Amino acid sequence: MTDLSEGFDTVLVVDFGAQYAQLIARRVREAHVYSEIVPHDMPVADMLARRPRGIIFSGGPKSVHVAGAPTVDAGVYKAGVPVLGICYGAQLLAQQLGGQVARTGRGEYGRTPMQVVSASALMAGLPNEQDVWMSHFDAIVAPPPGFTVTAMSPDAPVAALEDAEHAIYGVQFHPEVAHTPRGQEILKHFLYDVCGCRPNWTMTSIIESSVEAVRDQVGGEKVICGLSGGVDSAVAAALVHKAVGDQLTCVFVDTGLMRAGEAEQVETTFRRQFNVDLVHVKAGDRFLESLNDVIDPERKRKIIGETFIRVFEEVAADFEDARFLVQGTLYPDIIESGTSDAAKIKSHHNVGGLPDDMNFELVEPLRNLFKDEVRAVGEELGLPEDIVWRQPFPGPGLAVRIIGTITPERVAILQAADAIVVEEIKRAGLYRDIWQSFAVLPAVRTVGVMGDERTYAYPIVIRAVTSEDAMTADWARLPYDLLERLSSRIINEVPGVNRVALDITSKPPGTIEWE
Repeated sequence: MTDLSEGFDTVLVVDFGAQYAQLIARRVREAHVYSEIVPHDMPVADMLARRPRGIIFSGGPKSVHVAGAPTVDAGVYKAGVPVLGICYGAQLLAQQLGGQVARTGRGEYGRTPMQVVSASALMAGLPNEQDVWMSHFDAIVAPPPGFTVTAMSPDAPVAALEDAEHAIYGVQFHPEVAHTPRGQEILKHFLYDVCGCRPNWTMTSIIESSVEAVRDQVGGEKVICGLSGGVDSAVAAALVHKAVGDQLTCVFVDTGLMRAGEAEQVETTFRRQFNVDLVHVKAGDRFLESLNDVIDPERKRKIIGETFIRVFEEVAADFEDARFLVQGTLYPDIIESGTSDAAKIKSHHNVGGLPDDMNFELVEPLRNLFKDEVRAVGEELGLPEDIVWRQPFPGPGLAVRIIGTITPERVAILQAADAIVVEEIKRAGLYRDIWQSFAVLPAVRTVGVMGDERTYAYPIVIRAVTSEDAMTADWARLPYDLLERLSSRIINEVPGVNRVALDITSKPPGTIEWE
């Protein structure tokens, strides 16, 4: 399995259950330093085995005083690795090192003025007065021995503190959010000046590292790539092709659950435009049969994951039993599918949905990357814009957008409705601004009236979200005239539909996909 992290300075983000843990990791990467998210209960020895140049404690939803509050092995402070605590992380390190954290009865939420009161490695060159984003009820009221208070706010007597001798720092505010205007500069001071990290996590270096890792893993053996036509598998295929050339054969499995016209687009793009050796497997009937009467979304994903692998195994037999399978697995896929670092939210077909007895060794050159990084790599590789900026599409396809039993009729209805959604979003000039926009078909029927006659047909739900990395998302505020066009066109042009609804749920509490 390829590992992109080799050769880069690493910063670990210790997750205490914060909604912003992934955002911290991304901000570190935006400073061109590689980051990984790890659980708070990871043994210090395991953390140090990753040879981190720095460790950042995330915020968290709990108080350090409540029973069962997440903590970390205090040995981390003696490991000789710089530590930065953010919000809950700052309170935890203050408490563990002998300071005092109290519930003052006056929390701070939102934009807050902060005063720098002492020279600070984190605040070097920044204004003494600046706005920061606070979200806390407890407050550090007394720093640990040896620490200096470097900043204060109206209701946080210790808004920032540091022990420069031991390279331990804490900030009560959130430097990772855009609402802290100088937050990225503060993080860079920690990364560059305190940790001594090299800013070499760039698209060029990622590509070079990935190509080298793939060559080391694969050697001279044949490789096949599961190509869906989406940006993840396309970039993975391009990276592996750059590494091993003609050793790669791409396999496009038409599951019958793709978007309208997608199979033809994939074949045209990759066989004719990129001159890639492409095998087109038409397996729609096989997938639909395997999903017959299956309602549970986890079963859908696992069935699709296993069917994919069995199809690939059959194809591989025609290529001297190719031992390696390329997948476009991303870092959020790993996190959401449940690892030692995170609870399972849902099994991704290419992670938790893989069968235990498959005959392939996986090549996953993107498994350390967030989606925005994948797009940047794709641009660097010269992939066309319509591939690089294509909105994400789930590996299981429309199977997880049909809520209930999957039938050919429902697939056809959803394909037609989804095509209208994409067409109108593009027409409105919003396609690049929206993370995902698509149609969902709940397998229920509703009463309507069309042409003075009663109808009993399906509803279509429109789902559109904005996001940076799919770890969190907000529902997109689509213009009313666009919603009107979508409703009118779907009801008038798609037989079997008599109602259109809009999903206005953010993530959390919902997920982007319905299943």
